[in-house]
Amino acid sequence: MNTTMRPSTALVPPVAETRHEEDLARGLVAADEEAFAAIYRHWEPLVHTMATRSLGDAHEAEDVTQQVFIGAWGGRHGFRPERGALGAWLVGIARRKIIDALAARTRRLALVASAAHGTTPTRFVQEMPGEVLDRVLLGEALSRLPHAQREVLCMVFYEDLTQVQIAQRTGVPLGTVKSHARRGLHRLRLAIDLGDAHGTGS
Repeated sequence: MNTTMRPSTALVPPVAETRHEEDLARGLVAADEEAFAAIYRHWEPLVHTMATRSLGDAHEAEDVTQQVFIGAWGGRHGFRPERGALGAWLVGIARRKIIDALAARTRRLALVASAAHGTTPTRFVQEMPGEVLDRVLLGEALSRLPHAQREVLCMVFYEDLTQVQIAQRTGVPLGTVKSHARRGLHRLRLAIDLGDAHGTGS
């Protein structure tokens, strides 16, 4: 599937747009590949934008976008027009895939924290409910870290490298790598705690 398409959006009258969406929905359920290609062209920019804003990483956003449309094709028989429009169904899939990606990232973060401090980060993992992940901020918080901290944590999150491996790859002393990881994790925890406080405040 070519993920580089970014078609221009033409203005379509609401009634015509609704009929067009209904036609595409019927084509999807019927496993019409041309209809599916049209669905991809129409909604891929929206899904990609959602993923990019939530995850803060272009490569991860591309992967999630792919997963959304693969999931839509594989789960097409579960689509029920009477329960909502096709676009809303795709957005729902996108949200779930984004949450899955954030949850996986959070598990890696917890493992790094555990390794760095020699503890089991139970509280950290338990305090990441779906409602927090849905509005997150972890990806955005990561993008705001100082370069050195972001670079170390990105290698941990996206490449599953250990701190020793990061030191070997970058030539940075192991103690410095550990320091960047520890400070970056601290900043991320503060961002997560802040988001949680905003979500539970009156």
